[in-house]
Amino acid sequence: MLTVTSTAFANSGKIPAIYCAIGVDGGSNVSPQLSWTPPPEGTRSVLVAIVDHHPVAHLWVHWVVIGLSPSADTLAEGISGSVRPPARELKNTSGRPGYSGPRPPVGSGDHDYVVSVYALDVERPDLPEQPGSADIERAVSGHTLASGTITGFFGR
Repeated sequence: MLTVTSTAFANSGKIPAIYCAIGVDGGSNVSPQLSWTPPPEGTRSVLVAIVDHHPVAHLWVHWVVIGLSPSADTLAEGISGSVRPPARELKNTSGRPGYSGPRPPVGSGDHDYVVSVYALDVERPDLPEQPGSADIERAVSGHTLASGTITGFFGR
């Protein structure tokens, strides 16, 4: 199991507006800092995904980073758009590569944004350029050596 943390929010805590999409009051669409414990031996890459699990969101994918080195243990705040190869940011549900911050519908309550980190036994998981949540689950299935999550909440 990997322990995932963030300087942006505590597990089960509120995500500050700066990490939300433009259009949210105070939103700057800054990708949050994320860290995780070292993956086990045999890890060939790390995958990070952020998915909104609220029923209204239909498993909206906010960020997918693949191909992170097994020695990587963090993504710096604001790194989206500057991720270096061999790591790569795939397209989110909005259709753009990189991070897309929370922007839940007004009045829909708090949404739970689950950050998942997977230590994989493959260098490149088999994913389309714009994966859905089910695509991510299929790609990591049978290839996950360890994983961990942290969940942040945001509503408006």
